[in-house]
Amino acid sequence: MSPCWFSRALPKSEGDRKPVADVGLLLEGTFPYVAGGVSSWVNQIISGFPDLTFAICFLGSRRQDYGERKFALPANVTHISEYYLYDSRKPPVLTPRDTDADIRASVETLHRYFRDPDAHQAEGAQAMELLVGELRGRLNHEQFLYAPASWAYTTDQYQRHCTDPSFVDYFWTVRTMHAPIWTLAEVVESFPAVRCYHSISTGYAGFLGALLKRRLNRPLILSEHGIYTKERKIDLFAASWIADNRDVLQRDATEAGYFRQLWIRFFQALGKICYDSSDRIVALYEANRLRQVQDGADPARTCNIANGVDVPRFAALRALRPAEPPPVMCLIGRVVPIKDIKAYIRATRIAVDRMPQLEAWIAGPEDESPEYAAECHALADGLGLKDKVKFMGFQKLTDVLPKIGLVVLSSISEALPLVLLEGYAAGVPAVTTDVGSCRQLIYGLDGEDAALGASGEVVGIADSQAMAEAVVGLLGDHERWHAAARAGMARVETYYTHPTMFGHYRAIYDEALGRVPAQHVENSSPVV
Repeated sequence: MSPCWFSRALPKSEGDRKPVADVGLLLEGTFPYVAGGVSSWVNQIISGFPDLTFAICFLGSRRQDYGERKFALPANVTHISEYYLYDSRKPPVLTPRDTDADIRASVETLHRYFRDPDAHQAEGAQAMELLVGELRGRLNHEQFLYAPASWAYTTDQYQRHCTDPSFVDYFWTVRTMHAPIWTLAEVVESFPAVRCYHSISTGYAGFLGALLKRRLNRPLILSEHGIYTKERKIDLFAASWIADNRDVLQRDATEAGYFRQLWIRFFQALGKICYDSSDRIVALYEANRLRQVQDGADPARTCNIANGVDVPRFAALRALRPAEPPPVMCLIGRVVPIKDIKAYIRATRIAVDRMPQLEAWIAGPEDESPEYAAECHALADGLGLKDKVKFMGFQKLTDVLPKIGLVVLSSISEALPLVLLEGYAAGVPAVTTDVGSCRQLIYGLDGEDAALGASGEVVGIADSQAMAEAVVGLLGDHERWHAAARAGMARVETYYTHPTMFGHYRAIYDEALGRVPAQHVENSSPVV
């Protein structure tokens, strides 16, 4: 496929608006209201380019789901807007009007495209172009809610495709998943002008990026940490709020219910639209780049840029560490199901039986999933670990890292975790599950990276026994622990620094802002 070129011609109405920033960051459920690796990365990017200005568009679920900001806004943030996709809204006034024939046909074409993108690529793109421009016109929210054609199409799709017996649940599922689209259409009109857009995920933020790109013809950059559709699929399989009305005889334990599948396909469709609209598509490592291509991204637009950390800042913590590793392991992350905190707690029970002096810290906020956090506390108490497992809440890493012997991740999904790199820079090896790029971070890629040695150990997902053995094996063998610490320090200093990461993003921003011709930006891949 031909490479993607940034378009610069603007509609006159947009060209007349003075941009308030160089880069518009499109952020869904992350910075500045949620602590975590992605939010920390966003903060790094903004602070790492003091010569650029940033406008932030924060997309959340409901205002009540978020507390105070977890991050102070850097000085080069010139604007922030907040939009909540599921807050109660006054419905539009009912003024019955049928839907134009070309709009009805385009909606049908777009859904055919979503079901089979390869077979309907050209016509799907044409339908998308038409419909995007009509979300506040002939296909506005009122049309979706009240038009006879909308009702007819919904009932027809239910009869053709739905395998769940409840039409009521089908109707409200369709209403719920589509409602944010019209909120995003309003964002397109109200978010101030910028010179380029940068979305940190697909999903609703990525779809907003696609709307902005198609409406205003500004360049769009996509950076994916985890693959959004994959992580949403994990969340959706575990979600208890999704109805499944099949009886016992109708259910197949190997197959998700229809509404669960419908949500998954919806987010896959949003992802495909974002990929189609993005000028640059960035993954953290090669396996995720290949997954993006598999999900429909043009290979010519993709590249890898690994995370980097402020090595000198964390290296200064090495002088604060004791000569031998403290018998403390620490999971640094949010207390949410995808981090599988329960597997970590179970591993602690096994490890403490072999190393009674061991402590297990959990340094991360508990407010994102209070019910799950309560279950984790109950599990620790039930296993007799009240004095061993310490829930510490959000902590500054510079306070925690000098006091621990291992960083431990028990996640069922990760990308390229910043916390491992920050631990390495501070001289702390790690034990992780075999997810994302964790294997390459622990053992290195082939050649010179692998020759640095193992900076810890990788174990299977949800394998608490193996995790406990790995923890005890490292903390109980000081010579092996020191070798792992040296490997981690060498690996992060060689491959995962701020200058390396910022250098690659500098090239992408320069391209988007018109500072260099597009052909001069290489398909940067510091970690392949």
